[in-house]
Amino acid sequence: MSDLDAISYFTDPSLIGDPYPYFDRLRAQCPVRHDEHSGVVTVTGYDEALAVYRDSESFSSCTSVIGPLAGLPFTPEGDDIGALIEQHRDQIPLSEHMVTFDPPQHTRARGLLNRLITPKRLKENEEFMWRLAHRQLDEFIEAGHCEFLADYAKPFATLVIADLLGVPEGDHKAFRSSLAANTVGSVEESQNFVHNPLEFLDETFTTYITERRRAPRGDILTLLAEAKYPDGSTPAVIDVVRLATFLFAAGQETTTKLLSAALRLVAERPELQQLTRDDVSRIPILIEETLRIESPVKSDFRLVRTSTTIGDVELKAGQTVMILPGAANRDPRKFVDPNEFQLSRANAREQIAFGRGIHSCPGAPLARAEGRITVECFLRRAADIRISEAEHGPADARHYSYEPTYQLRGLTQLHLEFTPIERTSRG
Repeated sequence: MSDLDAISYFTDPSLIGDPYPYFDRLRAQCPVRHDEHSGVVTVTGYDEALAVYRDSESFSSCTSVIGPLAGLPFTPEGDDIGALIEQHRDQIPLSEHMVTFDPPQHTRARGLLNRLITPKRLKENEEFMWRLAHRQLDEFIEAGHCEFLADYAKPFATLVIADLLGVPEGDHKAFRSSLAANTVGSVEESQNFVHNPLEFLDETFTTYITERRRAPRGDILTLLAEAKYPDGSTPAVIDVVRLATFLFAAGQETTTKLLSAALRLVAERPELQQLTRDDVSRIPILIEETLRIESPVKSDFRLVRTSTTIGDVELKAGQTVMILPGAANRDPRKFVDPNEFQLSRANAREQIAFGRGIHSCPGAPLARAEGRITVECFLRRAADIRISEAEHGPADARHYSYEPTYQLRGLTQLHLEFTPIERTSRG
């Protein structure tokens, strides 16, 4: 057994702060590697990760969130376990959410979601983002400092999704207080979800959808309630509700992590801050490169449905495959000098932080807009954005804490200091 096999990716605390040297060593040994410690097949190569993401016939998403931790409710037998998966699917944790669906169930759910998140609705939501970003900044900008996650990123991400789904503004305060302080879907060594506000969301959206079906009001929630599957059939109330809760659970956490990673980079690098301040058209590339170098989703899972090969490595039906997007996005075969942040990187948008294939993140356009608007608003409203040395140490000895989860990569706090700029720009 190699020294890599002695490291437990799922529980080793040394991998929380900086997992990238470990990722590099795994990839250098083999971009598709059987891990003796956990029993999973770990994918750290870019091309190999794409191959898994794009092959929904050989790889099932039924365990995409929980991976191997809960085990399987059946014993895999043979080279095709598709029938066994379907027979026992409802016994697999989180099987009610779209992230774990396979075709044709996933195709129907994604079709419904695409009817809800339309270009017109996204444009309207972006207009709300501009207003919300300034409103959040107004709460602390004059103080000249903030704890970015609590003061801005968490409430911002929560209320953006609330607006997208048509939650009445009068209810936004309840959503913010119930969700913004929580961590959704993080799993620690206990293998239990640390916070789970989905019960609140299920109850709230069930009320919304039921009321709108009974008495349409001509609002976004009514469109949500009256949405049809692509074949024209009407989904059950619970199916619509679960789409809404999925968007909250998936979008809030990952977007919060993207925003905090982007602002940390801006605050740590005065030259980067000046370049983007002078030319805001550079901000979209900043967001892409942030997604590449600090991918919010640290691990994603697939269950081998039919025996196959990836990168010349044989995989047996029933094995768990763990894709590490943060490793694939630093594959030197794809990205030159992959551990360096480069605002000029030509292929930054080819990062796979949002996944690929049928399960590519449906909220990717939303997250990109949230990142772009947040950075631009901060640059317009604050000069000399910098990291608080009192909280995170001097530039040559920074210390940050990250959430203790193998699933997600994100700061627990980000203390910023800045000089307020009088507001004269768009609102």
